[in-house]
Amino acid sequence: MTGSMLDFICVLLLALAIDLIAGDPVWMPHPVRWIGRAAVLFERVLRPVACSPFMERFCGAVFALAVVGLAYAVTAALLYLAYSRSFLVFSALCVYIIWTCLAIRSLGDEALSVLSALNADGTGGDGPGGIEAARKRLARIVGRDTENLSKEAVLKASAETVAENTSDAVVAPLFYLALGGPALMMAYKAVNTLDSMAGYKNAKYIRFGWASARLDDAANFVPARLTALLMVMASFILSYNWRGALRTVIRDAGKHPSPNSGWPEAAVAGALGIRLGGASTYNGIPFEKPFIGDGTARIMSGTALSAIKMMYSSAFIMVIATVIIRKAVLLLL
Repeated sequence: MTGSMLDFICVLLLALAIDLIAGDPVWMPHPVRWIGRAAVLFERVLRPVACSPFMERFCGAVFALAVVGLAYAVTAALLYLAYSRSFLVFSALCVYIIWTCLAIRSLGDEALSVLSALNADGTGGDGPGGIEAARKRLARIVGRDTENLSKEAVLKASAETVAENTSDAVVAPLFYLALGGPALMMAYKAVNTLDSMAGYKNAKYIRFGWASARLDDAANFVPARLTALLMVMASFILSYNWRGALRTVIRDAGKHPSPNSGWPEAAVAGALGIRLGGASTYNGIPFEKPFIGDGTARIMSGTALSAIKMMYSSAFIMVIATVIIRKAVLLLL
């Protein structure tokens, strides 16, 4: 991103303000949907060639690199053309890219909608109407089966997904914006999108999607750990148990099957005195995750709301960190 640090800060703050006010309107053209369409097209082209286990893996690697490379190249080209036309057009495009790559408002709203749905019938989730509505809302933001979840399981899943997506949807995009500008930020969103589309250990994607999954693991390695640190800081600001958050991160972050998801989840579990993980089902297949956190506090609506507050607080700290990281990168170049 060309321009002074003041230009960078102004663009970042404007994009942040738009995201917090507008979120991601469904009617708006969104780059992630374009990335998804490109991924479907590339998979359709490469699948017929993947006629053996080796070729499936090879084509999966080509698939991942092609989609991510295309996302970066197209974004960089558009930014170059915009800059050659006028700095105002360039700045507007930067604002649009940063806005669409962030999901602070959307993540908060989706999680809050689960809490609101619990009270759809006025019972706070204790009646059939509320819990059924909450399960349907939760299914929009988690990969696990939600049809038979209890009220507490719905709230626990909400807290877990807010924690994990604080890294994926907030901290990581800003981290890559600081390192390489809007084009690298868009490349990260492509990595994250591919993982959500092909990074599954099922018969269809166990080999074809391996590169997408590994690329996502690598891209989120630093951001996940940074998110845990930010959440410890956020828990201090919010007067939650920041010592418990730090202790749980150190002890339990590595227990998660994912190399990255356990870090923000451990911070939330420790800060709120709860225990995350345990039994879940994915497409009807039972899966037992190790427990994270040793808290015995019952998970309630207020607990999930506290996780959302931690997400927002971490996001604002990360905005400050983004400016600092960007300044350091420019000094090194």
